[in-house]
Amino acid sequence: MNDSTTGAGHGQALPDGAGDGTRAVRAGLPEPVKHEPTLPGPVFAAHFHLPGDPTGPYTYGRDENPTWTLLERAVGELEAPGRKDVEALVFASGMAAISSVLFSQLRAGDAVVLPDDGYQALPLVRDQLETYGIEVRTAPTGGDAQLEVLDGAKLLWIETPSNPGLDVCDVRRLAEAAHARGALVAVDNTLATPLGQRPLELGADFAVASGTKQLTGHGDVLLGYVTGRNAEAMAAVRRWRKIVGAIPGPMEAWLAHRSIATLQLRVDRQNATALTLAQALRERSEVTGLRYPGLPDDPSHKIASRQMRRYGCVVSFTLPTRARADRFLDALRLVDDATSFGGVRSTAERRGRWGGDAVPEGFIRFSVGAEDPEDLVADVLRALDESAG
Repeated sequence: MNDSTTGAGHGQALPDGAGDGTRAVRAGLPEPVKHEPTLPGPVFAAHFHLPGDPTGPYTYGRDENPTWTLLERAVGELEAPGRKDVEALVFASGMAAISSVLFSQLRAGDAVVLPDDGYQALPLVRDQLETYGIEVRTAPTGGDAQLEVLDGAKLLWIETPSNPGLDVCDVRRLAEAAHARGALVAVDNTLATPLGQRPLELGADFAVASGTKQLTGHGDVLLGYVTGRNAEAMAAVRRWRKIVGAIPGPMEAWLAHRSIATLQLRVDRQNATALTLAQALRERSEVTGLRYPGLPDDPSHKIASRQMRRYGCVVSFTLPTRARADRFLDALRLVDDATSFGGVRSTAERRGRWGGDAVPEGFIRFSVGAEDPEDLVADVLRALDESAG
């Protein structure tokens, strides 16, 4: 990150090769000062003392905030360890972060390639892009199908693993092909988290994510971020944030930074339990279309194992009918019927209820939490049994 984003000082240096747990616990912390907290509290300020010329890191609350600075440093250290040329910017939500990249980089007459099986808000984004005279092309995530519609595009948007279908594409291959054609590459890293995959190391220009999900992990913060290694492109993203005012509150930023400290603990527990649950679901005859990239026989496993270090906390599968899926969800005791994913409390939903995903009526997106795996699996199997009637 450049110095303009680190006005609170450069922070504590992490040792080369620090593990994920060490990095998560210490990411973004300032240099220790006697009698000061290790993580300073949120700074609530709309303006700052500013006599004379407007120089220095903090001038006005829509532009910069010391609490954002520490969180942005932490995110940068997770997405691109040891890199000084990477900038991170935080936003009010994941959609604010996504919009900032798309609308800051594209102009009328440009073409963009989006996944046609990605996050359900992308069709809304597509409509707005087309209103501005931007050509939108789409292709599935699986099989690197976006390569087929890449020629002449200004930006390639990748979502891997895809939400909710959990397909995976080869980020290195797509990034190399896009750059050879003069296109920028953005990767939605929400489902993987920086501990699961680092898109910038795989060749992407931007790593974008909703921090609402597993990054913060408690279902109580709306947040998004963009990290990038192209200074000119990131300057445009920063300008867009300023123009639309899509900034996080200082309390949300502080809560997010506080929550990152437990990221590795949560991710490892949730990922391990997700694999255990997927293995148990594989034995159920009423379950079809089971997807989890960590399963050795999953269609995405081969590619995922080359570019991911952890496979995520989301499992997807289909039950025979909408009614069966609804009964299953109602029978669960340790799982909340709620949208979103990545929280410490398991959630599940019949994804078709939103109408924006091309999934069967009985399709379930299941987000594995931090409950004891034995308890969670038992609850799911019991709910499957009870919903059969």
